[in-house]
Amino acid sequence: MSAIDVKSEISGRVFEIVARPGDRLAEDDPVMILEAMKMEIAVGAPCNGVVKQILVGNEDSIAEGQVVAILEAV
Repeated sequence: MSAIDVKSEISGRVFEIVARPGDRLAEDDPVMILEAMKMEIAVGAPCNGVVKQILVGNEDSIAEGQVVAILEAV
């Protein structure tokens, strides 16, 4: 099994963390919701996997390309 980085495609603020460590996600399932320019945008899982770690918290500001979570591919 390999670790997969979940990266944000935009800069923004963490509005809600949807997934928790141990959750099984399908490709494109939301990991978290970001708020950017008064819009809510989901950060999706890049592949099927199990959430190993969430690296940010609610209200954190994140940059484009920042790793926000780690999945274990299944």
